[in-house]
Amino acid sequence: MSRTAIISEVDYEAQGLQRGFLRLFHSVHRSAYGYIPIPIVVIQNGTGPTALFISGTHGDEYEGQVALCNLARALTPEAIQGRVILLPAANLPAAVAGMRTSPLDDGNLNRLFPGDPLGGPTTQIAHYIEHELVSRADIVVDLHSGGSSLHYVPAALMMQDDDNPGRQAKLVDALKAFASPVAYVGHSQPGQGAGRTTEAAARRAGKLALGTELGGSGTVTADALRVAERGVRNILAHMGITAPETAEPGPVRILDVAGQDYFVYAPGTGLFEPLAEPGDSVVAGQPAARVHTPETPWAPAETVHFRHDGFVLCKRTPGRIMRGDCLFHLGTDLDW
Repeated sequence: MSRTAIISEVDYEAQGLQRGFLRLFHSVHRSAYGYIPIPIVVIQNGTGPTALFISGTHGDEYEGQVALCNLARALTPEAIQGRVILLPAANLPAAVAGMRTSPLDDGNLNRLFPGDPLGGPTTQIAHYIEHELVSRADIVVDLHSGGSSLHYVPAALMMQDDDNPGRQAKLVDALKAFASPVAYVGHSQPGQGAGRTTEAAARRAGKLALGTELGGSGTVTADALRVAERGVRNILAHMGITAPETAEPGPVRILDVAGQDYFVYAPGTGLFEPLAEPGDSVVAGQPAARVHTPETPWAPAETVHFRHDGFVLCKRTPGRIMRGDCLFHLGTDLDW
């Protein structure tokens, strides 16, 4: 394990149920010797695989946080064989504030791995997760959603891993086991956190990693929560940590998100009028949105088009946009 300034109140090797905090010391005017208490739950029974479930990496993504709070209350040592680690509010300052990034240092936790044990609060959290938690796990599931600015068809996801066919086959099996009705495969792109995400931390450690996009719009829906909670329990059964589910997982539509032409971005500032919705099928050249400028209401609206055929996975939520905002992204079917 790598040196860290964060102190854990739980013993990762102890049997039974433990609930406590990771103490991230943070000296400020109102609390000279205080710490940020990041909640953590560890359940262990005997020997077996370890599953690490994370949510609150982005604080305004709530579905995963609710799912892991429910699991933290429900899961008992007697129900498992192995170890389960739950980190429901990984970037606690962001989670409490309901923000994507930390109000302490504007840190985006999912863009700061492998972190720095002597850096700011968010880089210290990233370092601890990668070196103290991911290193102990066999599988890492980081539960995300669209947060305040996007809304997704609830989906699980994995990253393409052409360099390691054996690992990729295991990832595909886990993706199907999660059993979200829709799932997708992402590709590492420099502008979207390549090498700096939870998934990248798991890859560096040789561990399996899944993610999710479970809805969004700054809220929690019953449908998205059902996908999250069923998926988490399916992964526990898939890893042999809990008994197999009695019902077989349903079919999973697996999609590819292969490049920048799968994304639609705002061409300028104005009001976003969507011309498609998540779950729609679209074709290249089809109008995706119109952008209006109420400051000059007589100016013509600008029409933005899809650049690829595909299934609409994600749509921007706020109506006010600026150049460079993501308005949509698509997926195309994979025969996996």
